[in-house]
Amino acid sequence: MGGEPAPALRRAVRGYLDHLTVERGLSTNTLTSYRRDLDRYLDTLAAAGVSDLAAVDARQVEAHLARLRAGDDDHPPLAVTSAARAASAVRGLHRFAVREGLTGDDPSRDVRPPTPARRLPRALPVDDVVRLLEAAGPVTATGDGAALALRDRALLEFLYGTGARISEAVGVAVDDLDVDEGAVLLRGKGGRTRLVPIGGYAVDALRAYLVRARPALLAAGRGTPTVFVNARGGPLTRQGAWTVLRRAAGRAGLPVDGPHAVSPHTLRHCYATHLLDGGADVRVVQELLGHASVTTTQVYTLVTVDRLREVYATSHPRARDADPPPAR
Repeated sequence: MGGEPAPALRRAVRGYLDHLTVERGLSTNTLTSYRRDLDRYLDTLAAAGVSDLAAVDARQVEAHLARLRAGDDDHPPLAVTSAARAASAVRGLHRFAVREGLTGDDPSRDVRPPTPARRLPRALPVDDVVRLLEAAGPVTATGDGAALALRDRALLEFLYGTGARISEAVGVAVDDLDVDEGAVLLRGKGGRTRLVPIGGYAVDALRAYLVRARPALLAAGRGTPTVFVNARGGPLTRQGAWTVLRRAAGRAGLPVDGPHAVSPHTLRHCYATHLLDGGADVRVVQELLGHASVTTTQVYTLVTVDRLREVYATSHPRARDADPPPAR
């Protein structure tokens, strides 16, 4: 593309990202994605000779978003979900510019972002979850490798026992955890915190890890307040936690590749779906998951209804498909 974005455009983007950081409290990962999306948008505007947001029209916004979906010599085509996020970043920038008086009109107002296909979260059956947890390592592990086995079991039990996001789990500090009361303070998206109960199996695994494994792992490093640590005594990263999960899934005979692979979000999906299967109220599950809106949680009720339909179809004597009406 050629040409550097004008200083006015750079200032507008910086102001918008600062707004998202301070006023909206978006996560670091989301901000990084938005910054990357807006950098591409500014390159598009620079290539078109646009130096001010007030000079942008709807056709330029539409052309940019279409180019993201089609790809170019320097970038592969974006998936629908990534293109939708990029559209959200661009539209948010223009709305911000109007609110701040930088422009008088929003050219992105009538531009519709692509709609991602609705994908239902995939939850494992309870027996598969148990197999996955046991594959991480026994709570009674001893000998060589016992410290990491105890950590891995505690981590996966914690994820399934609390419904925590993987980023929340690796960020939990020792002071956030009350094993005696069976509760933990989780720090979620947008800086929101929530107190979540921990199940008895997870408590047992955490106790074994905290007493018999974590001190030995910490001795290799300089100390960290986080509950889960790596083999070098430092904080366990999200990538490290993902490796733990993938390794356990492989041992348990669960898929680690392809569309049905066990992912970092799998245990969170299982937590929500199994709670609803057990009769939990959707608004309680919303609070436990830390969803800002109950509509986000309701996607799990669709999973449960699908499962009920499947059981009904295979179990009820009158559940077969209705015969077609007789021809007239």
